[in-house]
Amino acid sequence: MEHILSLLLLFPALAALVATFVSKQNIKAFGIAVTAIEFLLTIPLLLAFDMTNPGFQFTEKLPLIPDYGIFYYVGIDGFSIYLLALSTFISFIAMAALEDLKNMKNLIITLLFMEVTMVGFFIALDAIVFYIFFELSLVPMMYIIGSWGSQKRVYAAVKFFLYTFTGSLIMLLGVIYLGFAFHEATGVWSFALPNWHLLILPFDVQVWVFLAFFAGLAVKVPMFPFHTWLPYAHGQAPTVGSVILAAVLLKMGTYGFLRLSFPIMPDATLYFVMPVAILSLIMIIYTAMIAFAQTDMKQVIAYSSVSHMGVIMLGMFALNVEGIAGSVFLMISHGIVSGALFMLVGVIYERLHTKEMSEFGGLTTVMPKYGVIFGIVLMGSVGLPLTIGFVGEFLSLLGFFKVSPIMTILAGTTIILGAIYMLNVFRKSFFGQVTNAKVFELKDLTKRELAGLIPLTVLVIVLGVYPKPVLQPAETSAKHLVELMFKKSQSFDAKLSILDYNSISGGAKK
Repeated sequence: MEHILSLLLLFPALAALVATFVSKQNIKAFGIAVTAIEFLLTIPLLLAFDMTNPGFQFTEKLPLIPDYGIFYYVGIDGFSIYLLALSTFISFIAMAALEDLKNMKNLIITLLFMEVTMVGFFIALDAIVFYIFFELSLVPMMYIIGSWGSQKRVYAAVKFFLYTFTGSLIMLLGVIYLGFAFHEATGVWSFALPNWHLLILPFDVQVWVFLAFFAGLAVKVPMFPFHTWLPYAHGQAPTVGSVILAAVLLKMGTYGFLRLSFPIMPDATLYFVMPVAILSLIMIIYTAMIAFAQTDMKQVIAYSSVSHMGVIMLGMFALNVEGIAGSVFLMISHGIVSGALFMLVGVIYERLHTKEMSEFGGLTTVMPKYGVIFGIVLMGSVGLPLTIGFVGEFLSLLGFFKVSPIMTILAGTTIILGAIYMLNVFRKSFFGQVTNAKVFELKDLTKRELAGLIPLTVLVIVLGVYPKPVLQPAETSAKHLVELMFKKSQSFDAKLSILDYNSISGGAKK
């Protein structure tokens, strides 16, 4: 286990290079085997992970540019352990359910490199390495959208890249500044995030650096009003691109706030709680209403994804254990549910070559298995109790209720609105009379499709009934983060109403 994280990072990278020599006939089997092994490697990591330890585990450190404090420094904690597992799991599921597309060899090699960037991002503890993987993830996704997408794929790919790359460049300025700030404060160079977490910055500096990071992370989430690239990206991307984008890549933005902004700039984070909460509230309600107005099933799920990401942001910026732990759980929940929903849309699109719900009526009469799985995942999406969506939404809203009951009540409309537009999708597509004669010719889910959808569907129920395995490490790390922010913050009086330090430490402020 000493070098398990490096193995998880290097294995798909080496496999992608080997894939260049694999024949076209065997390339898909090769891709499935590689992603399956990669996922299996995370299982002993999960079993060996100490759920009660708030610190970084399985750390490795090798010099890259030691004179400037840049190291290959990796490790995981309660925030990243399951996001890492989600990345390998979704990569495997997406590969197993991958439909036959043109240039399959190039696509599978691209997906393997995509997995490298996702794994690297969630294990990186050096700011430069963190930023490199953050940026590198744009390249394979842009290629996937631009090469295997629909008619407007090039426009969607370029828009996706320009939005995210521009925000990332501004974020880079913040990374460079913090490197200089640490050098000025200590006399040594270091880009190690655990070292930066001990750095105390003046409030005005925190504000500007927070905004620099916000530019890169908010676009990635994507927050309103930077979300306009996402519906295009989802609408034009192939199914596998939408699955990975929604399930994993969007979480890079929310995870970045936990890893960078909160521990390094606690006072600025507190200062921006309400502005971020207002933007999140707009995300939740506005995009939910847009989702209801859509006639394209994939666009409904795309806007639904933005709405649920708003709940994640709201929970995080509650700045208490319930909200932060709930938002981390909701990241996992959203990854599983949105991944499954985009796969389900891909199933029907592959058969009818349309995503218009008006063409789908009466699907349950000819595709009962498809209807059952869609219904279960849909219940997880709307947050039905005993499904995976309920736990994260409940804790996120509970956490923010301590900050603003009124805003939390407004945000709670996401449950009502989500139920309205998702049940509307189900009604239009699965019930009523068959209006399209082609529907009678449809075949139910194949073994390949079931292999991808059944594990996701099982997780929707299992983690809804028993969420402790994911919640426990998230809560442990959330307590540690809140304590760190409390100790570093210079705004004690304003902060006490939000952080509620006594409730998580068992003692009064010293």
